[in-house]
Amino acid sequence: MTDDRVERRLAAVLAADVAGYSRLMGRDEEGTLTQLKTFRKTLVDPTITAHRGRIVKTTGDGVLVEFASAVDAVRCAAEVQRGMVRQNADVPQDVRIEFRIGIHVGDIIIDENDIFGDGVNIAARLEGIAESGGICISDDAQRQIRGKVDIALEDIGPQNLKNIAEPMRAWRSRIDPKSSALPSPKASIETAQPLTLPDKPSIAVLPFQNMSDDPEQDYFIDGMVEDIITALSRIGGLFVIARNSSFTYKGRAADVREVGRELGVRYVLEGSVRRLAPRVRVTCQLIEAATGSHVWAERFEGDSVDIFELQDRITESVAGIIEPNIRRAEITRARAKPTESLDARDLYLRALANFYLLTRESLQEAATQLHHALDIDPSYALARAHLARIYQIRNLHGWGEPGDQATALTLARNAIASDDNDPETLRTAGHVLGSFGDHDRALAAVKRAVTLNPNSAPVLFSTAWVHCYACDPEPALVYFNRAIRLSPSDPAAEDLLGGLGFAHLVAGRFSEAQAILSRAVKEVPDYGPTYRHLIVALVQLGRVEEASSMVVQLLRANPEYRNSTHLKMWRDQQFVSRYADALRVAGVPE
Repeated sequence: MTDDRVERRLAAVLAADVAGYSRLMGRDEEGTLTQLKTFRKTLVDPTITAHRGRIVKTTGDGVLVEFASAVDAVRCAAEVQRGMVRQNADVPQDVRIEFRIGIHVGDIIIDENDIFGDGVNIAARLEGIAESGGICISDDAQRQIRGKVDIALEDIGPQNLKNIAEPMRAWRSRIDPKSSALPSPKASIETAQPLTLPDKPSIAVLPFQNMSDDPEQDYFIDGMVEDIITALSRIGGLFVIARNSSFTYKGRAADVREVGRELGVRYVLEGSVRRLAPRVRVTCQLIEAATGSHVWAERFEGDSVDIFELQDRITESVAGIIEPNIRRAEITRARAKPTESLDARDLYLRALANFYLLTRESLQEAATQLHHALDIDPSYALARAHLARIYQIRNLHGWGEPGDQATALTLARNAIASDDNDPETLRTAGHVLGSFGDHDRALAAVKRAVTLNPNSAPVLFSTAWVHCYACDPEPALVYFNRAIRLSPSDPAAEDLLGGLGFAHLVAGRFSEAQAILSRAVKEVPDYGPTYRHLIVALVQLGRVEEASSMVVQLLRANPEYRNSTHLKMWRDQQFVSRYADALRVAGVPE
């Protein structure tokens, strides 16, 4: 008679894998494999052996280990994670190899050299909710190690684990190389003073929720959130909480008001991802933490055939849309403050609100507010750049005074000299320089602005215009189209459609220019420059009578405009000659 009894025993099971492994492999397959093999050989395997563990099996990015003791398992995990932090000290965040580790004590089934059962399944599920570089252990394991292992653990409460019938209480820790573990965020907040909000807009991006009921999707979701954090951190005027702090909220419900207090931020971005092959749906919402009110919400959908292309597209879109929405919210907040409490930044925000109105009176009020802001803070480069832009726009509309051009150029150059690391300052000052013929310096400024923040619609808008001023239309078309796709209604990009039409005009594609500019004058009916460009396009197409009828609308928008006003802004003098001749033929006053 054969003995069919199943062999069982009680064991501590450790499951580990590499966070974001597919993303890392997609970026550098050979480099990732080489790094992982090195870490296994020099750190992971020797540490497991030293703590009397048995490697049951390995996968491409993971390992399953059996220990006779929970104490040995947790000590091994902590030592591995500390070693990884030291190894990653000088490695950029987006290419680091970081392990997630889950540990459970339970009954296992032994089948030859493999192990099965709930003890294994629970360890694997705990690994799935651990954060990068962290450890997540079951309540059973925590009871076994209490008072025996020098590690700080945070109780994250009952967790619903896939294919596990009942919610299970879990604990987690984020290891620090200089100590046994970092205190939990909750413990830190209880003993620390409330964080003061930074002096600029601040945001935390929480881990997005996986709505697909498939832990394998976490690599895509976490990678996308990390990329969004990186993209937002490139916005010079935005304070962005680092990924490691934001991801302490992974796997638990978080109240945005509490997040705002704990992390010291004004805004919180949260979201969810649902993947139903071949489609992926990502929902995002931007919330003002103090009130819980929604600033912006959007849904993105795409095909998951090229998942990394989709991830990049969503990251670009979210980063591009958040910037103008936070700007609007900050302007509203500044205008709601009592006037006696104004400081330099609030004056700047109030000036922006007036700037976007683009009337003669509103620009004058904005200039006054920016002068006051500079009185308070003479080193405020961004205020200086926007003041230069106001002088430039007044000149563009024929509302300027003698000396405005020289003043604008001085302000723009001083702004860049004061701060050449803020993309908003660079793009604004560069726009001014380009419009007054300082093309090389303007191109250098906007090129650096794009490098610093490639997902900003205003940066792309100004870069496109600088290329237009330099009579280089093809890059201008690319930048205008990218800006429109990112944020078609961004008030910081006053006339994206008109700019796109003008780029076609510079390129000599008069039919395309006329069609786009005709739409633009309907969208922004009081913007004189667009009428001028449309008049030129119509004349080039031989529609002189129609162009002449537009002169009335041009002079209604810009009564002081004369044909010779802006002939020095463009680099190509042949283009300048054709432009001026077309306006003359249409009847624009000399």
